Amino acid sequence: MILRFSVIIPVYNRPDELRELLDSLCRQTRMPDEIVVVEDGSVNRADGVVESFKNRLNIHYYFKPNSGQGFTRNYGFERATSDYFVIFDSDALVPPHYFEAVERHLQTDWLDAYGGPDAAHPNFTPIQKAISYSMTSPFTTGGIRGSKKNLGGKYHPRSFNMGFSRKVYETIGGYKISRMGEDIEFAIRIIETGFKTGLLPDAFIYHKRRTSLGQFYRQLRFFGRARINIARFYPSELRLVHTFPALFTLFVFSVPIWWLIHPVLFGLAVSALLVFSGLILLDAYRKEKSWKVAFLSVEAAFVQLIGYGIGFLTEGWKRLREPKGHQETGANLEYPS
Repeated sequence: MILRFSVIIPVYNRPDELRELLDSLCRQTRMPDEIVVVEDGSVNRADGVVESFKNRLNIHYYFKPNSGQGFTRNYGFERATSDYFVIFDSDALVPPHYFEAVERHLQTDWLDAYGGPDAAHPNFTPIQKAISYSMTSPFTTGGIRGSKKNLGGKYHPRSFNMGFSRKVYETIGGYKISRMGEDIEFAIRIIETGFKTGLLPDAFIYHKRRTSLGQFYRQLRFFGRARINIARFYPSELRLVHTFPALFTLFVFSVPIWWLIHPVLFGLAVSALLVFSGLILLDAYRKEKSWKVAFLSVEAAFVQLIGYGIGFLTEGWKRLREPKGHQETGANLEYPS
């Protein structure tokens, strides 16, 4: 079976990151057949970056008004010509073996849709490595991301590193919402339609994510809100485990109150947080072999859990006060910055 791959990349004010991503795509041992870059109403446009790769890639550039990542990907799907679509976030680096590994797997074990893990590149800054650790650690919600199965079900690909066949697109269409959990909703419809999904461990990317803890906090707060938004469409997808960051956040904020209740209870609460921090510290050092990254990983883990928890709680409270049957499209929301 001969496969052709179209890469869809939505871009929003990130020309420098796009340049690095396109450079990594030029180094593939199995080149993608087509690159579709869709600029989503950016002020800092990337058309010049795309033009500089015209002689190295079969690349096409489109500019459209801002409508969010999901609808921007749809715009790219409508213009792609291959039989398999691959989506990357613009803040990704793709290792040289990526498309070779994907094609080899699909030739021997077909998947209608797949997802791949993310990892930290050796050249990432300490804070980027710490954020990457936090998002993939078993001590935070990020540990779910590398699992072959979703919580209690089949594997749900995520749009930062995802591929699916044209048949999937023609059957279920593109994204129904543009932000606030659009990739989760999309994956749910793929699975509910009966398509085969799976994780390809060798199809990993280096995901730069945010470059400061402040940016990381805002992104995770957005993710927490998105989980509640998905529950508006699919109530059964909201499970007990999704409340853990919110419960952790409430616990952290309640620690000073324990002192007023009883000093012993305060001591136990502080000890629990210290043990949790110590486990993260040691595990991060084991993986990264850097104490600086390890200490930053503790900070990143707290930022991740509290950011997600606050987003979950605030959007959850908003949902409780909504009229029954209300659904949120997320169309008027901004990108997490």
